[in-house]
Amino acid sequence: MSNQDDTGKSEPPMKRWKGSPCDVDSWVALPVLSDEQSQDVELVEVFAAPILDKKETSRLVRELNSLCPLSGLQHVKRVRPCREKTHPLEVLVCLVSDVPQMQVVSIDSLLPSGGVNCNGLGEPFVVKVPARAPLTRPQFELASQHWPTSFHEDKQVTVALRGELFSRHQKERMHAYMVSAVTAARDGGMAGMEAIGAVLVDPKTERIIAVGHDCRRKHPLHHAVMVVIDLVARSQGGGVYGFDSYPACRFTSASSVQTEAQTENGTQPYICTGYDLYVTREPCVMCAMALVHSRIGRVFYGVASADGALGSKFKIHTQKDLNHRFEVYRGVLSRECEDLNSMNDHIKKDRGE
Repeated sequence: MSNQDDTGKSEPPMKRWKGSPCDVDSWVALPVLSDEQSQDVELVEVFAAPILDKKETSRLVRELNSLCPLSGLQHVKRVRPCREKTHPLEVLVCLVSDVPQMQVVSIDSLLPSGGVNCNGLGEPFVVKVPARAPLTRPQFELASQHWPTSFHEDKQVTVALRGELFSRHQKERMHAYMVSAVTAARDGGMAGMEAIGAVLVDPKTERIIAVGHDCRRKHPLHHAVMVVIDLVARSQGGGVYGFDSYPACRFTSASSVQTEAQTENGTQPYICTGYDLYVTREPCVMCAMALVHSRIGRVFYGVASADGALGSKFKIHTQKDLNHRFEVYRGVLSRECEDLNSMNDHIKKDRGE
């Protein structure tokens, strides 16, 4: 079988690239988060009032929490300190939307009659507070500029957003895997295909399972991602298509790569379960859904695509109604992957497109 590595060794090429054996400092892998995690901080208007007598704080908070609960704003702290004002503290009273429009607003008019003892409260004013609990540290930092807010931090997301999630050893491996994808993309481009490459890796063994490139001249559905998924299926005794005419499209036989799961129960993994995908360009909707159905573990792509489904146009991997979700990171070898676009422009020009 010409596109199978009979030795079972399909290691990434650790070769010189852009003047360095492994220039891992030239790129940063950043997470592609859900809309909820990446959106701007939405604000809502709330009436607040100064606490003139600090000794009344506990009573005021207790009475306000009981009679004027801030519906949907449990993440917002009721009181904030005031260091540069004549009063020591400020307290949230009620939502502006809960108060009928009136020309003159006083603290007495905002509170239920006889419900809250207003002793120790000054005249109300309007502030804007975060409408939703922050999910990331950038959101928390923006939210805190308006009013103190509770934050349950996902430290992995915080580290990932700083570009510091992966160790140097991990980045060296990631770099090498994407080099393999870029090399496959160039091979495909030289064969008249669009220069897009993909590599599937078992992260437990650090072994490449399949390498492929765009093959749409052969079949309209043979995007690079679809090619490597089919090659993985072939490595497990399945698959539908053959890519023997494209030497750069290859896979490692399942008999030569025994995963931890196979060792434990003697069964084959389900297609791409737990595997990592490295692809030079952000996958489209079709490829993204194929990755969902094949149970991919993580996806790393080099450059975004206008119609991309993992960050640009859609975020398939974050859809809560799907039965499988996975992590996505962008920017691995972004410069080298961006250079492939020039090759694609020449290919399209030669085709008269």
